[in-house]
Amino acid sequence: MIRMTEPSKITSVPDHQPAAGGIAARARASVGPKYLSGLNPEQREAVETLDGPVLVLAGAGTGKTRVLTTRIAHILSQGRARPAEILSVTFTNKAAREMKHRLGQMLGHAVEGMPWLGTFHSIGGRILRFHAELAQLKSNFTVLDVDDQVRLLKQLLQAENIDDKRWPARMLAGLIDGWKNRGLMPSQVPSGEAAMFANGKGGKLYASYQERLKILNAADFGDLLLENIRIFREHPDILRQYQQRFKFILVDEYQDTNVAQYLWLRLLSQAPSKAAAQAVIPERVEDANPESGDEPSARDSGSAPSAHPGMTVAAAGSTKNICCVGDDDQSIYGWRGAEVDNILRFEHDFPGAKVIRLERNYRSTGHILAAASHLIAHNEGRLGKTLRTEDQDGEKVTVTGSWDSEEEARGIGEEIEQLQRQGEKLNEIAILVRASYQMREFEDRFVTLGLPYRVIGGPRFYERAEIRDALAYLRVINSPADDLAFERIVNTPKRGLGDATVQMLHDRARKRRIPLFEAARAVVETDELKPKARGSLRDLVAQFDRWRAQREVTAHTDLAQIVLDESGYTEMWQKDRSADAAGRLENLKELVRSMEEFENLQGFLEHISLVMDRDGGAEEDAVSLMTLHSAKGLEFDNVFLPGWEEGLFPSQRTLDEQGRAGLEEERRLGHVGLTRARRRAMIYFATNRRIHGTWSTTIPSRFLDELPAANVEITESKGGSAWGGTGGYGASRFDDMEAFGSSYTTPGWQRAQANRNRGGGRNSGGRSGGFEEEAATFSSSSSSGPDFGSFSSRRRGPLTIEGELVAKSTGTTSEFSLSDRVFHQKFGYGRVTKIDGNKLTIAFDKAGEKKVVDSFVQRA
Repeated sequence: MIRMTEPSKITSVPDHQPAAGGIAARARASVGPKYLSGLNPEQREAVETLDGPVLVLAGAGTGKTRVLTTRIAHILSQGRARPAEILSVTFTNKAAREMKHRLGQMLGHAVEGMPWLGTFHSIGGRILRFHAELAQLKSNFTVLDVDDQVRLLKQLLQAENIDDKRWPARMLAGLIDGWKNRGLMPSQVPSGEAAMFANGKGGKLYASYQERLKILNAADFGDLLLENIRIFREHPDILRQYQQRFKFILVDEYQDTNVAQYLWLRLLSQAPSKAAAQAVIPERVEDANPESGDEPSARDSGSAPSAHPGMTVAAAGSTKNICCVGDDDQSIYGWRGAEVDNILRFEHDFPGAKVIRLERNYRSTGHILAAASHLIAHNEGRLGKTLRTEDQDGEKVTVTGSWDSEEEARGIGEEIEQLQRQGEKLNEIAILVRASYQMREFEDRFVTLGLPYRVIGGPRFYERAEIRDALAYLRVINSPADDLAFERIVNTPKRGLGDATVQMLHDRARKRRIPLFEAARAVVETDELKPKARGSLRDLVAQFDRWRAQREVTAHTDLAQIVLDESGYTEMWQKDRSADAAGRLENLKELVRSMEEFENLQGFLEHISLVMDRDGGAEEDAVSLMTLHSAKGLEFDNVFLPGWEEGLFPSQRTLDEQGRAGLEEERRLGHVGLTRARRRAMIYFATNRRIHGTWSTTIPSRFLDELPAANVEITESKGGSAWGGTGGYGASRFDDMEAFGSSYTTPGWQRAQANRNRGGGRNSGGRSGGFEEEAATFSSSSSSGPDFGSFSSRRRGPLTIEGELVAKSTGTTSEFSLSDRVFHQKFGYGRVTKIDGNKLTIAFDKAGEKKVVDSFVQRA
């Protein structure tokens, strides 16, 4: 017989939860999602924190891509949203494809139905096609590329009778793109900025350009987001539908967003209000319909002002589930509109946001991370994090000084050959430069050594358009029968010789079986061409005849400069207002400089043919050569970082234009460079470097003294010639570190070592390489104070050149004589007191007696 207990006497049993670490908890964890396995605690927190705004500060090499894709997989597997309800924004199509591929691997099946995973512009373009009529467009509108934009703007300039040589269309295109990146419609452009172009007509031309685009049923890339923003603001019901559709928003590389991207995201990330929705948006990419949503308030009362015009900060509780992944320490694209403030003010824009820091690095060794973290810690505008690794400390970051940039290239070339002999793959070696013109010396050196290389993010030096144009002029001078070269420059710069003229020259050349140049010589003696074209072609033929005659009596370097100037090619780029014009002019000067190493024009062009002939396949084992900006997102076992000198890195132009903000972005660039290295990071600087065609004595970068001494080792250059101290500028705090050993056994080196051991107030150090100099200190730059680093009051004494080590680099007789009055860019005026080959001892009026190479001085 079963006895029943009265309900009132039943003792309640508390709810059971598996004990932490117990059998049940461990058993349940064992059957959890496999995609969560292998995540560290911080990564897992970032994946599982699904509600509310989240900022994931992901340092270099901390697995941010894995976190982002795993978070999407977690949302889908937990049933929190369908694929079409997730907005995931990346910066490149490659990154979007990689995310889809990884999601398929995690979930065990292909990820379909994620129409809102893509780049800002691809998603913005999709939204704009759905609502094209609201932008006075048709859904089949055309997206113009840069060349189409420039052609259209040229038409507008002609219609306004504006001189397109003084006010180039490409410059106006850059201004308009900048305005659109800041979310500014024509009526919103500040009058001061509009006045920057064509005496105040910039704003009017922008408006005319937009009107013309509507007539052509076209949009440019800036419109893909700008028109979205305008539609969202003017049609709250449309915005409301998208706000309700996207239950989760994920953004990659948030630190690289510009103002327009920020505004677009802020509008979509506000939670809809309770008002009923009216508009209809496709449910799928083709045709579906979301549920009705709520309308966002136009302005949040009591909220702090936004950093950008036209945008208000959402009040607490008014934002949805948005997760932004980024790294404020890797924001290096300010020059193209990226705003690091977007990530710095995330907690202000999204009150109550959770910030998760990913600081465990899986890429670099301990010494590299310590150096990078110590360097970036000097920035004030950052949220703060410290990268760490559970890996070994590895090799210290090395700092190497060279006499000049040529020795720098030789030293790095020999270091790469040594790594190759040790079994290192060339594919795991990279050289990261601050400016593209630095690549030329490395390319030439690699050709000499027979080292395969590839240029990432752009053409090789001799493949750049401006270099090919200049070489084409020189090729025609060297060989008038070079039809390909002549055809390339016959109308560059513009001479009014179009395709019809070139075709006429081809026809005549084929009929008479003569080169194009000779055909041109014959045509100008007839009336077949219109007077203007005939005159231009006659002048060009006469120019080449004159240059060819000058070749016999003029140095080939001087001839190259004459050709570039008289042809109008240099002037063409000087008048070009585009962002890359200055860089092209620098490359042309570097080209002329590179010719000095050759005896004549013929020898130089033969060398170029060897360089251009190196066309290895994509799979070839080769050294990677690129700028620091192009290196973002890449990693290599061995990374060389040349050119760490004031004026070059940090860039003087950046400091002049942006001040301390520019300095901090340059420092972030250094942080990015260091964290590209897995095992070895090697920094180089040169004492002398030719910039803009002029040799300059350089100062080591302030960033060197911002590196931690405990994680840095000073090494000697393997480039051949020797130099003194830290580039002839006295001691830095690295001088207190233990000197490296040397393999030199020449008498001169032994005497230098003996002098160092005797001391005597000299600062030769183990790395002097045969020079000795009086100690001076270079003060460490810090985050306090406005100045960017300075020298102490002690100046360096005269250099003493010792023994055979330097003598090997001499072999020419100086053109100067004793008692000659000379001028040096750094030391000023002085008089020659002693001559040794091409080395001069000069008594300077203010700097005292010094020894310098004669190429660095000129007659006073």
